[in-house]
Amino acid sequence: MDAVLDAVKRNTRGKNEARRLRAAGRLPAVVYRAQKIGEAPAPESVSVDPKPFLRILHSASGFNTLITLRVDGGGEARVLAKNVQLDPITHHPLHADFYRVNMDRKIQVTVPITLRGESRGVKQDGGVLDLVHPEIEVEVLPANIPDSMEVDVTELGIGDSIHVRDVATNAAWTPISDPDMMIVHVVIIKEVVEEVPAAA
Repeated sequence: MDAVLDAVKRNTRGKNEARRLRAAGRLPAVVYRAQKIGEAPAPESVSVDPKPFLRILHSASGFNTLITLRVDGGGEARVLAKNVQLDPITHHPLHADFYRVNMDRKIQVTVPITLRGESRGVKQDGGVLDLVHPEIEVEVLPANIPDSMEVDVTELGIGDSIHVRDVATNAAWTPISDPDMMIVHVVIIKEVVEEVPAAA
């Protein structure tokens, strides 16, 4: 998913400036440039409207949303949101970090797993579907970041499982997670029967 977010440059930093921005309904943020090997970081301080930013984070693609950041007086940049500091009580955003991406250079992202279908082992044999790892790490070009990784569990019986190697068939991305990492399996929940002591 792609999104557009407007930003305004800010020339001052510090806690007082951050408080002033938040009081004015703005979210302080820093944009980190895409770097080549040996280059020093060149962060740029900006502020954004928190409402559209939160809509982006709460979308299906969440942190993997490719954002066109339109900086006032500074052109456009393609970025990903990486770190968002939240108020521990209200959970409102306090600060955000954005990272510029090169559209022709692969990056590593974490993609959530979504399950499709009803497992044969659950439907027919009374098993329980256990999602062991709800995310998978992949290497992919920014334009090809998937919202989620769909895993079909229809044919899973009792004791069957699906691993990373079983879903690594898409040419658009390369799995970084261990190929032997189990994603989901079907198990039987054993009931524990307590023995009642015999009457004396």
